[in-house]
Amino acid sequence: MSASSDASVPVRPAADVNAEIRALWARAGRALSPAEQQEYQRLLVEWAAAVRADVVEAA
Repeated sequence: MSASSDASVPVRPAADVNAEIRALWARAGRALSPAEQQEYQRLLVEWAAAVRADVVEAA
């Protein structure tokens, strides 16, 4: 089961995930490799979930 579908898995703050995305790009310093692209896609999904959680919490 993926983390995005398991409500019991805590969601990291969007700022933390964003920092990890920025670090990935800084490490790469160029176009991402296929493995880095997969990691980037996973982080984007996690970031979107964190943003949704922030919106729900604010409501």
